[in-house]
Amino acid sequence: MRVLSADDVRRAVPMSAAIDAVRDAFRELAAGNFVLPPRQIFGDGAVLVMSAYHSPTGTAVVKKIGIALDQVPAIRATLIWTGRGEQLVADGSSITTLRTGAVVGVATALLAPADATRLTVIGSGAQAPDQVRAVLAVRPIADVTVTGRSAGRAEALALELAGEFPAVRFTSSTDVDAAVADAHVICCATSSSSPLFAADALPATVHVNAIGAFRPSMRELPRELLACATTVLVDQREAALEESGEVIDAVRAGSITIDDLVELGPALADPPAPSGRTVFKSVGVGCQDWAIAAALAGR
Repeated sequence: MRVLSADDVRRAVPMSAAIDAVRDAFRELAAGNFVLPPRQIFGDGAVLVMSAYHSPTGTAVVKKIGIALDQVPAIRATLIWTGRGEQLVADGSSITTLRTGAVVGVATALLAPADATRLTVIGSGAQAPDQVRAVLAVRPIADVTVTGRSAGRAEALALELAGEFPAVRFTSSTDVDAAVADAHVICCATSSSSPLFAADALPATVHVNAIGAFRPSMRELPRELLACATTVLVDQREAALEESGEVIDAVRAGSITIDDLVELGPALADPPAPSGRTVFKSVGVGCQDWAIAAALAGR
C-alpha cells in the first residue's frame, strides 16, 4: 500500500495532466463505463462519502470528506484507490481541489470564448487557487481579479498567485459587481446561500463556473442567469438535481427545465456552439476522484 501526501499529489499530477485525466473520465462516464453510487451525506453535509467503480479496469475509489465551513481548511478528506493487486491511500483534500479545478478547466475549454483574457474569481478559500490554475491552463488569461468578503484574504491570494504566474496581472477587490462587469470568465468558489451577483451585472458574453454550493440550501448563481444562459452545463444531471441549490431553485421556479441541463460527458462528444452567457455548475462526482487517483497510480 502506498500512502501519498498533498505534496506527493501535486508533484505527480500537475493541472494540465489533471484536466486531461478528468476529461477522459467524463468520456468514460458517458460511455457507461462507471458505476457511481449516490453520494452518502451525513450530518446535513458535514460528512460526505463518494465512490466510483471503473468497469473496464476493475479499479475503484472511495473518498471520505469532512466539511466544517467555520474552519481552515474547510475540507479534510482521505481517498482510497484500489486496483488489481495494489492499493493507494492519498490526501483527499488536495485531490478534491485539484479535480474540482480540473473539471472547471474542461468546461471552460468547452464553453468560454477562445480569446478570453480576463478572469474573475469570487472566493479566496482553498478551492480558489486551483480554479485560477485550471482556467489559465486552457485560456490566454492576462488579467485576474480575486474577490472576496475579506480584503486581506483576497489580496493575499492575489499576491500568492502572482508569484506563481508572473506574466499575469493579479488584482484584488471586495466589489463583486465591479469585478464581474467586464470579465470573460468567472469562477465562483464560495459557501454562499444567496446569489453572489445579479444577472444584469454580467457582460453579454461571459462564461461562469460555479463549484462552491454543494447543498440544496446554497446558491451562488441567480436563477435569471440560468434562465438566460445559452448553455447550462452540469457534471451529472442526477447529481445536480439532488444537490445544486441553483439548479433546484431554477427548475422549481420554472426558469429552466430538466431538459435544459446539458451533461458534460455527452457535450464532449457533441460540443455545443457557445454564445452569449454560458454556465457550468458542478457538485462533483466520483469519476473525477477516480481520474486523479488513476493518474497517481500510473505515475
